Amino acid sequence: MCNLYRMRKSSEEVAAWSGVMGAGNANFAAEVYPGYPGLVIADGAVRAMTWGFPLSLKSKKTGKALKPKPVNNAREDKLATPFWRDSFTRRRCLIPVTAWAEAEGQPGRMTRTWYSLPGDDLFAVAGIWRRTEEWGDAYSMVMVDGCEQMADVHDRMPTILRREDWPGWIHGPPEVAFGLIRVWNGPLFVERTDELWFKPQAITS
Repeated sequence: MCNLYRMRKSSEEVAAWSGVMGAGNANFAAEVYPGYPGLVIADGAVRAMTWGFPLSLKSKKTGKALKPKPVNNAREDKLATPFWRDSFTRRRCLIPVTAWAEAEGQPGRMTRTWYSLPGDDLFAVAGIWRRTEEWGDAYSMVMVDGCEQMADVHDRMPTILRREDWPGWIHGPPEVAFGLIRVWNGPLFVERTDELWFKPQAITS
């Protein structure tokens, strides 16, 4: 599952790339972690939202409410469940990505391995979003089975959408959109680094 990705373009560059309205001076970092702001393309505009739907939890010891956890990845086989269904049916978006990272190596010494598309410094990943009381508008990535090129690192990956599939994902009926959630069959550029893996807590439902 993806718990870290890069997005190294400005909101105005994303707007020009996607052909939609810009978001002005949107606040987001070049490396996006769960629970932090990132850019999405939704409702015909580039928008800043929080990465991850809030999941309310209670302490097993005290029964008191805990700080919500960001559920930042939505498995395609879970989209019909109550947690995701309304967002998938009514609020799909594109997530602009430069590269995403997976942890590789021995526990405690894992390093970042980055995946991107050869020759593309920006591509679109399938996303869904909703309004939340906790964090305002929030989004989640839709995950699919990992392709053969990354099978030795992880068995899941973001759903990469080709440009010709963007309208069907954003505006098509649910059955059309679901048909676009496919294992990536194109090449990936793989960058293995010595940079230690670190990420804020995140969970997947």
